[in-house]
Amino acid sequence: MRVFKFGGASVQDVDHIRHVAKIIEQYQDEKLLIVVSAMGKTTNALEKVAESFYAQRKDDALRLFDDIKKQHLTIAKYLLVLEFNACIARLADLFTEIEWLLHDKPVREYNYYYDQIVSVGELLSTSIVSAYLNEVKIKNSWLDVRDVLRTDSHFREAIVDWSFTTKSAEMLMQPMFEEKNIVLTQGFIGCTSDNESTTLGREGSDFSAAIFANIFNAESLTIWKDVEGVMNADPKTFPEAEYISHLNYAEVIEMAYYGAQVIHPKTIKPLQNKNIPLLVKSFLDTGLPGTTIDNQKLSQLPPIIILKNNQALLTLRTLDFSFIEDEPVTKLYKIFNSLKIKPNLIQTGAISLQIAVDDVSEKIEAFGQKASEAFDVQIAKGFSLLTLRHYNDSALEKYVEGKEKILLQQSEAIVQVLFV
Repeated sequence: MRVFKFGGASVQDVDHIRHVAKIIEQYQDEKLLIVVSAMGKTTNALEKVAESFYAQRKDDALRLFDDIKKQHLTIAKYLLVLEFNACIARLADLFTEIEWLLHDKPVREYNYYYDQIVSVGELLSTSIVSAYLNEVKIKNSWLDVRDVLRTDSHFREAIVDWSFTTKSAEMLMQPMFEEKNIVLTQGFIGCTSDNESTTLGREGSDFSAAIFANIFNAESLTIWKDVEGVMNADPKTFPEAEYISHLNYAEVIEMAYYGAQVIHPKTIKPLQNKNIPLLVKSFLDTGLPGTTIDNQKLSQLPPIIILKNNQALLTLRTLDFSFIEDEPVTKLYKIFNSLKIKPNLIQTGAISLQIAVDDVSEKIEAFGQKASEAFDVQIAKGFSLLTLRHYNDSALEKYVEGKEKILLQQSEAIVQVLFV
């Protein structure tokens, strides 16, 4: 079995969905598990619905959701004939599920409602894609992943119950493959034991695909993207970015840790555990080789360039001028964990710390309030953080020199610069 994952850009409109079908058609004689994200910018649109609902602007929420409904109905109308009625019936059920919620008043925390509303994006997209595949004689079975992928109730960052999910996948999905070669389901979402929808956090669709690749001991997981493969830098920011044909699990985890928008570490782990190769292939040109990520040794890599904008600098000094040792640091990391803040760069002095973090206003404000109990806290904003892995002298000169450096850390393998 192979596992394919198609992101939102791959299914954003009628032409892209037709192109997805042409890719799948080449593999329809094999066992394929296909994971699909929400269409285009649907997740962003649903987030606005959730925000309006939680702010008790019911009319705005319903109007915004109506726009999403019309978009999906229009795409179904242009794609489907024979499968149209069945698809519309399923879409109508999903629309109703959300509209019932939007007519209520919020009585729980925002993250709960976020997951109930935003999770419908994947269900809508997969309903249409599955129907279109059947329309063009690519037989497939559609599965509501919430019937299989069990999580806890940590909304927006749900933790997977691997034991339950594995048993459910074997019980519900395995028989589907005995009837048809292709099973199509959703990424990013799961469900609690109380039948409440959850989402898996950043890069959740990739993670979903990796979970199923692990459970079914897949031959490989292919993530189809609108790029040639993995690059050594973001080509939108660095036009000179180079394509990398081969990476290993450890390198990808390191790249992601420092902020590269490649593959999230939680996606890598289920694959690494069973040595399943991850292929990053071009959705736009399927003839390109793409990038293979596996457990093999690497040849020499070009410098990896990672730029994170919108950084805040937290400067902390102990109130009693005591050294930065075990107790203050333990308090600090408890605050970071409670607020889900990840330090991107830490520089330590005798009685002070400087820490660069992503500038998420509500988290920064909450951090300042909590940390001020143990530290004098100063917060400055408007910085960028540049990380170079596998750097050389020319890369240092090109990317680091001339910047107004606020913090700099350098080792044999990595340079990090916080600058204005």
